[in-house]
Amino acid sequence: MNTSLNADRRQKDLEAAQQEVADVLVIGGGVTGTGVALDAASRGLKVTLLEAHDLAFGTSRWSSKLVHGGLRYLAKGDVRLAHESAVERGILMTRTAPHLTRTLPMLFPLHADAGHFVMSGFRAGNALRIAARTPADVLPAPRRVPKHEALALVPGLDSAKLTGGLLSYDGQLVDDARLVVALARTAAGHGARVITRAKVLTLQGDGAEALDTLTGTTFTIKAKAVINATGVWAGTLAPVHLRPSRGSHLVIDARTAGLTGTALTIPVPGERNRYALLLPQANGRAYLGLTDVPVDDIPDVPAVPESDVDFLLATASHVLQRNLTRDDVIGSYAGLRPLLQADGQTADLSRHHAVLRAPNGVITIVGGKLTTYRRMAADAVNATNLTQIPCRTKDIRLVDDRPAPTIPIAPGVTEADVVHAIQHEGALDADDVLDRRTRIGLVPKDREKAGPEIAKLLAAV
Repeated sequence: MNTSLNADRRQKDLEAAQQEVADVLVIGGGVTGTGVALDAASRGLKVTLLEAHDLAFGTSRWSSKLVHGGLRYLAKGDVRLAHESAVERGILMTRTAPHLTRTLPMLFPLHADAGHFVMSGFRAGNALRIAARTPADVLPAPRRVPKHEALALVPGLDSAKLTGGLLSYDGQLVDDARLVVALARTAAGHGARVITRAKVLTLQGDGAEALDTLTGTTFTIKAKAVINATGVWAGTLAPVHLRPSRGSHLVIDARTAGLTGTALTIPVPGERNRYALLLPQANGRAYLGLTDVPVDDIPDVPAVPESDVDFLLATASHVLQRNLTRDDVIGSYAGLRPLLQADGQTADLSRHHAVLRAPNGVITIVGGKLTTYRRMAADAVNATNLTQIPCRTKDIRLVDDRPAPTIPIAPGVTEADVVHAIQHEGALDADDVLDRRTRIGLVPKDREKAGPEIAKLLAAV
């Protein structure tokens, strides 16, 4: 089983794909598209995946890096989606990707003799965990903690306001883009042809015409079924009506906020059932998010507006001993959620997914969320009616072959990581390494420092 993706394999797959008729042609190299490719290939179908840019180029690299258990949906009365999320979280953390996930303790700070309603929600979330059969040693039960323990968990909290906290647990991805790469490589190991830098020009139910952006040449892929998994860009290839929502995050040094290994769930002042998250990362950084703002434009790389920066800093500062300022922001990123068009605020729109078939036969999978990508993929492949073999992906462990660390080139990244990205993870240029195989590019000063070293390694490999 060859799971390596690189420039040589890309070229061979590109040439071979033009000479055959695929069972399934997948458009989009995010978590949904790579999930579809793995699902179809593992059922024995012949699969080709085309991605216009790079793996995880779009929304799939801009998440909060969480594997949610569905508590938010339970609070809105959507028990089915909440249960689905809890089940999929358990599968990721215990079966398919325990090496790409970890248990994340999350503290809800209490500033008055209250919190009973929130604790009731956490207990309901724990009931979901039990129903999903996720072991308590993976996700412990929630509990109330006294003030001194809350401060030990998050030393940066404002002790003058604090009366205690509620400690709960959720899943955290090592990195969302790394999950996508692992899915693509595992799919490749099952025979899928994964071709990046392939921009689709026209799409029909029996194939696509695409542009190889590396050479400027066009090519045609024929297929028995075509699945459009391009997220917020789905409407450019099929008649789908979306209402994208922007989620912004700020990157800060975890020490600046007094954060250790425990995340913070921060109530937004003056609003009910709206929270920000301060999430520690393994490299000593922390991500502060999340906004939920409807947008009309869909750029390749969304920017974080000043209004989102102000909102997030003010919200976090409300519970911290030290007020965060713009000087504390060392990076930022924003992603667009592919929500289905409906009435109401984007924060209230359903995170259910939908499988839609266009008059020309193209199948589109859209909506949903990262945690439930596997269910989305299964539904999309089922819609092709090409196989009676049921979905197998809950029992397929994703690729796990990280290299031993060598010479550091950025926080949490060594030269070995870069070489591995080029030889095995499909990285074709410095941006692929800086922005998706690693997260060096999130911090401009780190990007500037590491860029020349990565260019040397690319030239040498």
